[in-house]
Amino acid sequence: MSISLHGIGIGGGIAIGRAHLVSQADIEIDHYMLHDADVPAEQVRYDAAIRHARQELEQLWGSIPENAPTELGAFLSLHIMLLNDHTLSRDPRDLIAEQKCNAEWALQQQLDSLLAQFDEIEEEYLRERRADVIQVADRIFKALAGHDALAPLPVPNAGDGILVAHDLSPADMVLFKDSQYVAFITDVGGPTSHTAILARSLDLPSVLALRHARAMIRDGETIIVDGVNGMVIVDPDEGILAEYRARQDQWQVKKDALQGILKKKAVTRDGTEIELFANIELPDDSEQALGNGAAGIGLFRSEFLFLKEDDLPTEEEQFEAYKQVAEAMGKKPIIIRTIDLGKDKIPKWQEEVETPNPALGLTGIRLCLAEPQLFRTQLRALLRASAFGKIKLLIPMLSHVGEIRQIRRHLDEVAAQLAEEGIAFDTQIELGGMIEVPAAAVTVASFLAQLDFVSIGTNDLIQYTLAVDRNDDAVNHLYDPLHPAVISLLGHVIDTANRMEKPVSMCGEMAGDPALTRLLLGLGLRRFSMLPAQLLKVKQQVLSTDLDKIRDLIDAMRNSADADELRNLLAQLNA
Repeated sequence: MSISLHGIGIGGGIAIGRAHLVSQADIEIDHYMLHDADVPAEQVRYDAAIRHARQELEQLWGSIPENAPTELGAFLSLHIMLLNDHTLSRDPRDLIAEQKCNAEWALQQQLDSLLAQFDEIEEEYLRERRADVIQVADRIFKALAGHDALAPLPVPNAGDGILVAHDLSPADMVLFKDSQYVAFITDVGGPTSHTAILARSLDLPSVLALRHARAMIRDGETIIVDGVNGMVIVDPDEGILAEYRARQDQWQVKKDALQGILKKKAVTRDGTEIELFANIELPDDSEQALGNGAAGIGLFRSEFLFLKEDDLPTEEEQFEAYKQVAEAMGKKPIIIRTIDLGKDKIPKWQEEVETPNPALGLTGIRLCLAEPQLFRTQLRALLRASAFGKIKLLIPMLSHVGEIRQIRRHLDEVAAQLAEEGIAFDTQIELGGMIEVPAAAVTVASFLAQLDFVSIGTNDLIQYTLAVDRNDDAVNHLYDPLHPAVISLLGHVIDTANRMEKPVSMCGEMAGDPALTRLLLGLGLRRFSMLPAQLLKVKQQVLSTDLDKIRDLIDAMRNSADADELRNLLAQLNA
């Protein structure tokens, strides 16, 4: 008898195959006391485990396949960075000496302390970095136990294997990329976890957050992975198999058709031109953006440059990174977001300050204005790079118009310094702001009066509007992009920007969801920015949309106060 499991669909598509369970048995953590004379040797054992884990990650980083998504290298680099951080490389070592305990127990105590800090974080993307800390610690535990963390994944015989795991780390994904698996499912993970981001980049059917899949599925059992609807069907009968094979064929036809539109302009059926941009995190990601037909970079998250190293990046290091993207993109526009640190994006060089609610504290532009030297160094690097391409600046977490006046003062003073030094830069560089705080969305006209453009960050805007953390199992069912309040705010921001003839774009998850493309087009959005792998799916929706024909449905959606009714109207919109 078949059973259905429900989770979060990622990557899209449908896969039918045999389950291959990955054994991820927990390592039992012993606790025992040491004699004074044994403490140095235990510290040496911990140091050796750190070195071994680092060598494994570096070996994996060096063996990333050429056709792997750029995110894979970035996430492995993050794991290496976490491993080198004092919280994992040195603090457990100190606990061994202080408590005269074994290395495993010291690491477990430190891990518990770190995870407790992550549990207090509200912003979803940052909270899900909790999983990265667990994965790196697990690698150290295995090294202490003498286990081989680089053991290859079991290879399916017929090329129809579906990997079933509790979780997959970026390191596991390197091994997965070289295997013959057609899909994967996991018990844990969220929509912005590294597993989810990599699944989208690989464009493989996958379902996350199934909770008990490994316990309910037997090795070798036939399963269907429906990445479209977030469903896994275990032991399907012949009728269900026939239905999903037909769906699979239909999906493949649609996927093949995407390559045929790569070089087409993004224009609706009634002739409205749409701009589709890519979100990137590191300079090398620009290659994938261009390969998927991006009209430019709609969001370069510059903070990842600040999280990579032990020390604060210099002006020269930042300049070279921004210049690399500018030269790679040629005449295409590049929107670079200024440092968006805070919450749990705490670099090694920054002193961590305890705060009761990091998501509502010193983050984004608030941190930059509180640390003007940090901000001005970045502005110098950005302005210098603007001489090599069409760079625009984007300010995160705006909530007060007064912040823009302070930003412009810093920008004007930095520009005057560069002019005096005879350094070339774009004297007409554009300044934009992120609309991700409800206060900024409601009063967007006053922001637009002082900015050249705005970009809507839907992830935070939805969470702040609904007071919901979608990574919290107790309330994540309330996180709803189709909530009437969200639609009302989006419509207000887009309408106001269009009326004032100022560019407005969207760079949050909603922009890359093809199921929402027609809704956003109907609301008046003409600039979208998303992961490179999502560009062609959204473009396909653009090409098949006639704005005149959806006008009545859009009006009905804007006037609806019922989320269920909005979902029904969205289904009609996409029919």
